[in-house]
Amino acid sequence: MLITEQLFLLLTRDDGKPVNAFAYNAYGLAAAAIADLVLAQRISLSDDKDPRVHVVSSEPTGDRVLDHALNRLRERDGKKLSSLVQDGKVNPETEVVAALQRAGVVAVEAKRYLGFVPEKRPTLDPTPERTVRERLRAVLAGSTPTVQEATLLSILQGLDVAHTALKEEAPGMSKRDLKKRIEQAAGEVPEGTAVAKAVEALNTVLLTSVIIPVVVSSGGSS
Repeated sequence: MLITEQLFLLLTRDDGKPVNAFAYNAYGLAAAAIADLVLAQRISLSDDKDPRVHVVSSEPTGDRVLDHALNRLRERDGKKLSSLVQDGKVNPETEVVAALQRAGVVAVEAKRYLGFVPEKRPTLDPTPERTVRERLRAVLAGSTPTVQEATLLSILQGLDVAHTALKEEAPGMSKRDLKKRIEQAAGEVPEGTAVAKAVEALNTVLLTSVIIPVVVSSGGSS
């Protein structure tokens, strides 16, 4: 299962509503798709602090989720990661939902009352998400993460929803302790420097694109 699909499940409650209605989930899903494409060797990141994303192969992956994001990245080849994470056309949420629906993992309840009641995606088969959560529980308890697990944790932390989304997987952990463990896990990625660099860059970009602007905005209004 793609990082993008796993992240969607972690960000969505079993009743189909988001774990945090105010989180920038679209940014997280775009970041996850970029991570998946790094692993698929379709894109690379420069060494800049805010790296530029370059398409190294435009050959379709055969996966609708990834090919949706790849098509957009091809149009914006060489743009900064921070810009692409915030690009709504990189976010493959529609394709993710369709893929999970085809697999029988979620259902789709259409919008109601002229759109005032948003679409919901309730869980039909909880097994895939349970499997992901068990793996993340083990990592938070000290096991070495895979690149998928480290990326998931970094994106959740970057969106500032890790403590909410993983409260059962990190029992007794304070928000600060959880953040520290996620940072450690990101540094334990064993798959090589290119992947480790991508995880670190995504975490940094999400922090500066999501959390810092929200904090500044809140401070200015108080």
